[in-house]
Amino acid sequence: MRFLLSLALLALPFAAHAACEGRDLRPDLTAQEQGELQQALKDFPFPEGNHWIARKDKTVLHLIGTLHINDPRMDAVVERLKPTLSQADAFYFEVTQDAMATFEQNLAHDPSPVIITSGPTLIELMSEEDWAALSAGLAERGIPSWMGAKMRPWFLSMMLSVPPCISEDPDAKYGMDARLTDLATENGIPQHSLERIDDLMAIFDSHPIEEQVQSLVRMAGALEASEDQLATMADAYLEEKHGQILQLARLQGLDASGLDPQVFEEEWNGFEQKLLIDRNNDWMDHILDIQDQVAVIAIGAGHLGDDHGLLNQLHQAGYTLTRAPF
Repeated sequence: MRFLLSLALLALPFAAHAACEGRDLRPDLTAQEQGELQQALKDFPFPEGNHWIARKDKTVLHLIGTLHINDPRMDAVVERLKPTLSQADAFYFEVTQDAMATFEQNLAHDPSPVIITSGPTLIELMSEEDWAALSAGLAERGIPSWMGAKMRPWFLSMMLSVPPCISEDPDAKYGMDARLTDLATENGIPQHSLERIDDLMAIFDSHPIEEQVQSLVRMAGALEASEDQLATMADAYLEEKHGQILQLARLQGLDASGLDPQVFEEEWNGFEQKLLIDRNNDWMDHILDIQDQVAVIAIGAGHLGDDHGLLNQLHQAGYTLTRAPF
């Protein structure tokens, strides 16, 4: 999510890391892993395509799957989309740039949404061994352990999901949705948020902090991202294979976590419920209210596919779906 990436980058110092030079891991998959990936996608509705058009009566929705991290190859994509999207009546983002900027300004005065300001710190809430492992990951990103100890568990997980090399790039969060924000602004097209930041914060704080810490410890290995995983995600995204990104992350996450498969699935399903399913359902309430206009719906590509994805939900709501050039 662009919003969470922005928050994570706020806490990352621009240290002297090498630029990201990861490689696509997909060619290294074993025959068994490739089979597992294909099986996971077998009954996965709408696994591909970053530009779909949904039509119903006089309403036309351009759904654009985005990647929130910068990749220079996106420039050519935006140039191809510009003639069509610049004619839209409105753009809808997960959270608009203006809303994010306001929240970031408020965060400077009140860091409590992402920082533990009272009560025990993470050092006191987990074992010495677990804290040592987590703080080592933060150290690679230039974050001192005393600062990490005060991060809310979900925020710490976001920090670990950003490879250390990202902190070298001041344009790291200039992803597809940021480019589309510029396109809408240049053409004077109104921009709207599909969710409120306060509601997003409530998702992460919906469980006691002790439960959040336990989940963080169990999933730390699966959450920590590498340069190779970043490169794999970017390549798959530009190939418009968003379903593959999610299912590969699930399969590799299980291996990296070292957890019993049943325990991992319970944790993964919990994340998916909060970050994808529940949010998709909330967004659909707003999307279905869009009537008699041409609108762009720019959301993370992971929200497009699967049974709970926006495309399948629009199909079930009577929209005609057509894959369009990206």
